[in-house]
Amino acid sequence: MAKSRGFSIYLLKEGYDATNALREDHVLDDDVGAQGLPENASLFILDSAPRAPWWKGYFNIEKELTQVTKGALIFMPVGNRCFALSFGHVAHNLLDSSYEYDFGLRVTLNSLDPRKLKSTDTLDPGAAKRQRTQLPIESELTLFDFDRDSTILRSLTGKVRDEHKALFRHATGASNLRISTDVEAGELPELCEKLLALYQSDAYRAAFPEIQNIVPVRDPAQIEALDSRVLTAFRTRDPDLNITVPEMINYSDNLYVTFAGAGRGLVYDDVYIGRYFAYLNAHEVDLNAMGIEDLRRHVLVLTDEDGNSRDRYSIYKSLVFDTALDDAEGETFHLCEGNWYRIENAYIARLSAYLDPLFAASDLPAYAHASEGEYNAAVAAGDAAIACLDTQNISPDGQSAVEPCDLLAVRDGVATFYHVKVSTLSAQLSHLFNQGVNAVELMRLESQAVDKLEALVRDLMAGGDPDALVVLVRERKYRIVFGIVTRKDPAGRSLNLPLFSRISLMRGMKALQLMDVPASVIFIADQAVAAEGRKKKRKKKEVPEKPQEMQAEAAE
Repeated sequence: MAKSRGFSIYLLKEGYDATNALREDHVLDDDVGAQGLPENASLFILDSAPRAPWWKGYFNIEKELTQVTKGALIFMPVGNRCFALSFGHVAHNLLDSSYEYDFGLRVTLNSLDPRKLKSTDTLDPGAAKRQRTQLPIESELTLFDFDRDSTILRSLTGKVRDEHKALFRHATGASNLRISTDVEAGELPELCEKLLALYQSDAYRAAFPEIQNIVPVRDPAQIEALDSRVLTAFRTRDPDLNITVPEMINYSDNLYVTFAGAGRGLVYDDVYIGRYFAYLNAHEVDLNAMGIEDLRRHVLVLTDEDGNSRDRYSIYKSLVFDTALDDAEGETFHLCEGNWYRIENAYIARLSAYLDPLFAASDLPAYAHASEGEYNAAVAAGDAAIACLDTQNISPDGQSAVEPCDLLAVRDGVATFYHVKVSTLSAQLSHLFNQGVNAVELMRLESQAVDKLEALVRDLMAGGDPDALVVLVRERKYRIVFGIVTRKDPAGRSLNLPLFSRISLMRGMKALQLMDVPASVIFIADQAVAAEGRKKKRKKKEVPEKPQEMQAEAAE
């Protein structure tokens, strides 16, 4: 029986081969004889000089110890394409822009038995959470808790289908394809021909439907083209280009922002891209002369009320933008937290079809306040039948705090839990939607949570009929309303929200639907007057007290 060997295989882009796919500073040697190479293949060897491992000197080991690093890259033309086979740690010598970044994953999806998966590497882009899940038995994708609506599949491992077992038995795919096979050297071109056919096939869509709704863009050439679109939008002040704080923040902490990179900036109490344009204009910066590196170098700074810096974020990382490329029909590209994602337009249309009917006209007053807390308190003060439960906790003793909602009232004969957020930032809205689901789950699972909610209602509800409200809650006759404070036109419905917020909303709405809890989204008109920027308060320099002898000399 032939011995099975491991291979790491890259597919080079059209136009790349052994003559132009390597970095200029590579140290590989191509003057090596090899009699068993496939026809027209090129061999490059890494043969480092012997050197002592770092721990020899660290522990002062007297015995002579050396180690060497060995590796090889074999470039193999197949038809009008070229493959690179990597042995050892040498793949980093390939140009980042020379190979197809989805080759390994697509071949894996097309070759694996969907019932015999072993491991997945996933990414939740909304929370930037990376996770590897391994199971001790061969399983289907559903057992890996893979959410097609919100999770990106980065890598997949498993056993191949019966029809491919003659070529290879196990496969793991990401940018490269890692396989185990017993084919001989002369059979490698035939193997690569079949891998190329698997890469070009869309058959995986039947076994893994909608598995690649969202895919991170890693191809440097494509990222360069997308960044060019960002620059165009920036220089023309495209209204679809927005700026946000790229992390979770607490708006009750008296948030202020300023900008840096072109000089001292004014301090503002809100974040939007017009502030950044005003900052650049004040320093006479020519937008047409700015490049992506300038956007990376300039920063958005969170400050306290006096302008003292707290956190700093690259402007590029803070941008949110959707665009398309001429050579990528049917796809939209989304920039979020400095990373590009490719989304199929059919998936975006499906998001809108599900979410848009869930948006309703607002039944809450307009927002004209300094903070969410002030707004919630004012709404409850203006209607005695509304209980303000902002910052309250209904968790059982000893558990993490869970806020039931911001406002609670009876509307159309049911208890209505309003969750309010002054933001269209993806992370903030994802937190809002999760909060609504978590509160309902807690009330369904913990009777103590309902008892605590009843006590809060009776204590905080100034008028109305608290008894009726409590009865509705205990009979589970309630609904959830997510209220988003924004200046955007409500007619935009789900398109007013960032992509990953729409994904989080759909996930939350489906969870509530499973619990038979009606839910909707409203846009609350933002009528707050934006404050003008102001200069930072200058710190007073402390003058050290002079010694008595010096004070005496000064007096003389």
